[in-house]
Amino acid sequence: MKHIFRIIYLGAAALLVSGCNKKQNAVKQENALLKQINTLENAPVNPKNADSMVAVWRKYDKNPLVAKDTTLSAIVKYQMARLYGMRGQDSARYYVEQALELIEPTSGNLQYKTLIYNGIGNIRSMEAKQREAGYYYNKAAAIVSDTAVHLSDEARSAILLSAAQSNLNAFQYNLAEKMNRAALPWTVSLPEGHVNKQRVLVQMIFTLSTLNKPADSIKPYLHKLETLHARNPDRYDISFLYDAKMKYFDSQDQRDSLLHYQLMKAKNDETHYNEKPLVVEINNLFVDYSDIAATYVVLKQAEKAREFLQKTEALKKRHPKLIYNYNEVLYLNSLAGLYQLQGKPNEAIEQMKQAAKLQKEVYETENTQAVAEMNALYQLQAKDRSIRTLNENIKINQLELEQNHLWLVISVLGSVLLGIVLLFLYYSFRQRRTRQEKEKLLLQQQLLRTQMEPHFIFNTLSAVQSFVRLDKKENAIKYLNRFSRLLRSSLELSRENLVPLNEEIETLENYLCLQQMRYENAFTYTIIQPDEQDLGAALLPPMLIQPYVENAILHGINLDSHTGNIEVCFKLDDDVLQVTVTDTGRSQAHQAETSHRSLSGTISRERMQLLGKKASVNISKNAGSGTVVTLLIPVVYP
Repeated sequence: MKHIFRIIYLGAAALLVSGCNKKQNAVKQENALLKQINTLENAPVNPKNADSMVAVWRKYDKNPLVAKDTTLSAIVKYQMARLYGMRGQDSARYYVEQALELIEPTSGNLQYKTLIYNGIGNIRSMEAKQREAGYYYNKAAAIVSDTAVHLSDEARSAILLSAAQSNLNAFQYNLAEKMNRAALPWTVSLPEGHVNKQRVLVQMIFTLSTLNKPADSIKPYLHKLETLHARNPDRYDISFLYDAKMKYFDSQDQRDSLLHYQLMKAKNDETHYNEKPLVVEINNLFVDYSDIAATYVVLKQAEKAREFLQKTEALKKRHPKLIYNYNEVLYLNSLAGLYQLQGKPNEAIEQMKQAAKLQKEVYETENTQAVAEMNALYQLQAKDRSIRTLNENIKINQLELEQNHLWLVISVLGSVLLGIVLLFLYYSFRQRRTRQEKEKLLLQQQLLRTQMEPHFIFNTLSAVQSFVRLDKKENAIKYLNRFSRLLRSSLELSRENLVPLNEEIETLENYLCLQQMRYENAFTYTIIQPDEQDLGAALLPPMLIQPYVENAILHGINLDSHTGNIEVCFKLDDDVLQVTVTDTGRSQAHQAETSHRSLSGTISRERMQLLGKKASVNISKNAGSGTVVTLLIPVVYP
């Protein structure tokens, strides 16, 4: 019995080990397969390797590992559809629709959904199902515009430009402009000669022209298009440049320039037609001749108009079943215009009737197709809604599974909220403290200013006393008159924490005039101020410069020689006022005198320190024997 249990145990262990090994091998195979597919996706495709690339992708399509993975299977089928589409084979539709069926119900996979939507749009466009094409183009463009999906600049620009062109054909002009503008940045990095660099400019010009935007808004894009063609003349079809110029000159109603480029485009299209008379070339040339005839009619050149209408008729006779009806409407309208110019109203009316009848047939055909496409779109939208509902149910199930983590989330959020509250309280405390410090500085400024004003008044009264003692009554009266004006302005300024610079300069000039009278014109002074700046807009603390001027008078010049000069220069640079007080210096004998400690100078230095880091006082010697005091004072603007 023990031997039997041992055999069973060993067999189970062997099966378990075998199962683990098989699982590990399967994971390795899937990783290796994914790596191979990613490498093959980025491989360039050209006519030489197209057949071998198709064979490799078909091999992957039959791989059981690929069949089990929905996303991988969709990728493989999309790549096969892309290759078949490049070769113009109908199998492209079959594989891209299979890829869509696989990828649509999945969540995420935005990169491949975008490519597959764009691929379906291309297929529907080739089938002339423009509304269905526009539906898928816009779905792809919405992902590219709003999501950081991993796509190359070339793919992004191609998707947005396809959506823009589709919206332009569907008369959604504003949406077409938006898509074209979104594509512009992605074309910048594309290599020279890439078709999308031309396509985005051409589509922008056509869209702006259709929206009847001013010619000035079209001109920058036209200039870029001209530069692009000049740099790469062999890489781009010149017809697109001619078309763009025609749109531009038509918007400016410049018929001669319009006609010039119409003729050049017709000549170029004639070359294409002679090389390969396909349906597109035939209709392009037919439209060229009709448009040229219409322009000649506007220019009242009947013979020229008739010449090109005859070319149009000859082209129609050579290819009677290949001319599109809506192009023939252009021909009939041009012919009606010619008859009207020739004074043949009956013939003109007859042609207009035929044009209206043909236009009606075109509208009826388009409406019938539009109804069929709208029904198809309705079914597509219903299918999309069903898929969204399914995805929403999946999300609901996921939410139910995540309910066990709800309290953990609440706890984390509570902690974060508590941290925010604490941070807010700390920030409020810092703000309140900063406000208190600012108020403290203002009080200190006011206190120091109140110390300066009595000092200034004391010096002034001493001068008056000297005039009275020397019996100089007239000088005393003039001095008192000037002093009263200065005192009045000083009292008015003292009520404010900040005063305009022009008022401060006026007060300083009154002070210098008083001192000049006091010392009987023993010195001269000069005040230099900026001419082109608004001095009334700059605000600074009052009575801040006067003490330094006072020190220059008392200690910086020789009053006995009557040759001293004081120069005060103001220079305003943004929010900093530079004031330079320069004196002419004193003689050697006077310099040897004992220094005088200025109370006003000490107070002013303390006031400067309270103005912050930008404020400074620098004292230096000038080229002569004088002293230069440079003040940097922060100013504010109301």
